[in-house]
Amino acid sequence: MPEFIYGLWPIMETLRAGRRDIEKLVMATHLDNKGLVGEIVTAAEEKGIDVNRVQRRIIDDIANGANHQGMALRVGGYPYVDVEDILQLATEKGEKPFILILDLLKDPQNVGSLMRVADAVGIHGVVMQDRRSVSVTPAVVASSSGSVEHLRVAQVTNLVNAMKEIKDNNVWLVGMDVGPNVPPLDKTDLNMAVGMVMGSEGEGLRRLVRDTCDLLVTLPMRGQVGSLNVATAGSIALYAAWQARNWEGWAHA
Repeated sequence: MPEFIYGLWPIMETLRAGRRDIEKLVMATHLDNKGLVGEIVTAAEEKGIDVNRVQRRIIDDIANGANHQGMALRVGGYPYVDVEDILQLATEKGEKPFILILDLLKDPQNVGSLMRVADAVGIHGVVMQDRRSVSVTPAVVASSSGSVEHLRVAQVTNLVNAMKEIKDNNVWLVGMDVGPNVPPLDKTDLNMAVGMVMGSEGEGLRRLVRDTCDLLVTLPMRGQVGSLNVATAGSIALYAAWQARNWEGWAHA
């Protein structure tokens, strides 16, 4: 179903990615065609997309009160892929698979933050369950600053079955967990084909998801609070995995 992407960078990245059907761009009457706003209008016009000026209150309604920065883009639904497409991308790049697996995360801000980091570290794709978890909504697109538009995301019916499929392709599944008997992240060699598995806010990994992982790791903590927000912990783990690959794909200056 059609939906509205809002915010300047999410709109710009959606246009750049070019993966969605795009119907029209609406913008507040007071906006000047300068800076990023001007770049967005130019990009839309080059793609033959209608640009409509409307009262700001209309965009307020479209974005349900979120920070839209005076612009919204009417688009088709998010273009999900299959798990096979994610594995194929790794093959095309000649790289060991690097996958992010999300176990029933529900907060769009957390998911969007993880998507932004996933794009930054060169994840080949993200796998999430289609029920009981957040999907790629406009709120997720906004919190990822549009990064998710460049990612391959697979939405699966059964996460454990998808994990087993990934394992069958010689990918090691590493679950982020807490507990005194879980080895710390820095004691695990992540320079391998890896799927980093993140548990939901508050509940962590479900039992079957945890049991399907090949190994578990935790983040060392020395403060008074016993755990980190899943987006923060996941971001650290993703960068650690990328560092273990010697920053694969990064063009050093």
